[in-house]
Amino acid sequence: MLLSTPRLLVFATLFSSAVCTFAETAAPAVAAKPKPAPKIIPPDINGYKTIIPPPENPAPVKVAIYRGSGAPDGSVENVKRRVDSIPGATVTVLAAEEVGSTDLKAFDVVVFPGGAARSQAKAIGEAGLKNVREYVRNGGGYVGICAGAYLACSNFDWSLQLLNASTVSPKWARGSGYLDMELTPDGRGLLGNASGTFKVRYNNGPVFKPGDKPELPTYTPLAFFRSEVAENGTPVGVMVNSPAQAIGTFGQGRVFISSPHPENTPGLEHLIPRGILWAAGKTGTPTP
Repeated sequence: MLLSTPRLLVFATLFSSAVCTFAETAAPAVAAKPKPAPKIIPPDINGYKTIIPPPENPAPVKVAIYRGSGAPDGSVENVKRRVDSIPGATVTVLAAEEVGSTDLKAFDVVVFPGGAARSQAKAIGEAGLKNVREYVRNGGGYVGICAGAYLACSNFDWSLQLLNASTVSPKWARGSGYLDMELTPDGRGLLGNASGTFKVRYNNGPVFKPGDKPELPTYTPLAFFRSEVAENGTPVGVMVNSPAQAIGTFGQGRVFISSPHPENTPGLEHLIPRGILWAAGKTGTPTP
């Protein structure tokens, strides 16, 4: 169901400063240039409509969000705004050095936002990776957006390896744009009964396929990309009909991953809150 949003309440949303990657590479030194004007996300990208409805009767949830190397402030704030829309929700921001030393059982969900996944993994170190992995195994919730979704994959030796999900190519710099996305039947059950395609902001997020580690849990797609961007020599044709969002379980915990950025796509603001509530086990929606 598409809900109309009053136009006077719609404001242009600035792009996050993050460019989602699984690696950061040093750029050659160049002369300083004037900073370009910030890019504006078109407020009418989804026709001024609320595509994903607000969660029904949400329970209070305690959320930790990683902020540090590989997770710029803009990415963190985008997620925090979405969590703040959940009545009774509390947010704790964890620095890199805190991820490995904090008792994560104090939280219902840990979120790793957009940015650079390898840098996130390096920053939290082996202690952080182990702590997050054990937290999820013992019943905690994990939400990974773009870089955080790369971090959950199984085909990197530096990743959390929470799901048997692999990226289709080592060439990750596909580019950015507003892509078509469509919910699956499982997605409509968890995210709201939105039919047809709609737009979502994409920025170098992972393109998933089943991995080759059968000891890890499989994933269930919630939405598929119905269009693609394939710049910088990245493979063409692999993104269409690949998962945009997916869920799975790891041990006793729940894992929700999103390749694109619904958290700052007009009309999709409630998608990440719904994913967080599902990962926390705070909804009546079972695992498909």
